Amino acid sequence: MAGKRVALALGSGGARGYAHIGVIDELQDRGYEIVGVAGSSMGALVGGLQAAGKLDDFAEWAKKLTQRAVLRLLDPKITAAGVLRAEKILDAVRDILGEVTIEQLPIPYTAVSTDLLTGKSVWLQRGPVDAAIRASIAIPGVITPHFLDGRLLADGGILDPLPMAPIAAVNADLTIAVSLSGSESGGREEPANAEPSVSAEWLNRAWRSTTALFDTGRFGAATEDDSDKELVDAAKEIAVPKLGSFEVMNRTIDIAQAALARHTLAAYPPDVLIEVPRTACRSLEFHRAAEVIEIGRVLASAALDDYEKGVERQLDAIRGR
Repeated sequence: MAGKRVALALGSGGARGYAHIGVIDELQDRGYEIVGVAGSSMGALVGGLQAAGKLDDFAEWAKKLTQRAVLRLLDPKITAAGVLRAEKILDAVRDILGEVTIEQLPIPYTAVSTDLLTGKSVWLQRGPVDAAIRASIAIPGVITPHFLDGRLLADGGILDPLPMAPIAAVNADLTIAVSLSGSESGGREEPANAEPSVSAEWLNRAWRSTTALFDTGRFGAATEDDSDKELVDAAKEIAVPKLGSFEVMNRTIDIAQAALARHTLAAYPPDVLIEVPRTACRSLEFHRAAEVIEIGRVLASAALDDYEKGVERQLDAIRGR
């Protein structure tokens, strides 16, 4: 019960994935040994860097990023099969990782992706680590899919936002799951009229330029009868948060992934669950590394305190105290 060998499942959630770094830092400070890791999307990126022993280097690099630097790294291209190509940020990750394959890693590592052609979840457990990460982070409609070994691969969070199954066979004393789809409580609340980040604003403009084509076509010119007009007028009286096209899509993905994560946790309950609230930061706020890493550390500390107290109570009961 008091073992220190940990198998980690790191969930998807964009920039909130920086919290994984804080969780890992807290585990290591307490003497836990990570002996296996699986990740989806940002979880795959952090997990791969941790397995390769390069996570500290990545964290230091990420803490220096500004909003403008993030936008340049995301490499926006409207004509691509996704708004962002993200090759520049992958180049930076490759520079930190070096040329390393999953087979060379000292611990088992799984990057989870989704095959867009077969509609199935894919576990990447061999080959170059950077290619596995690239396949796992292709957020639908945002980052272009990755073609690998005859498969068109996209974000692992589409089907498996919290990959517990890949760590089931890891020889560990306990399993820890880090979900980035936690409830709204505990995070920074965003006001309804909050200014979007540079990345989100650019994406909103890109989406508007595309959807405007439909607005000027016959779909936008449909005739409304009087009852329809009354319904629209009534709706105008209700205060609705202002969400751009990208925010609507991003929120939809978050809701779907939260539901999938709950099903996964029911099927594979971890020994320790750490939930990062969705309000911790927006998905593309990659310039907030230091702040979100600290959020992860604080949440991990609280969860591990509860776990360790529970272990002590069980040991005391066994000793007959």
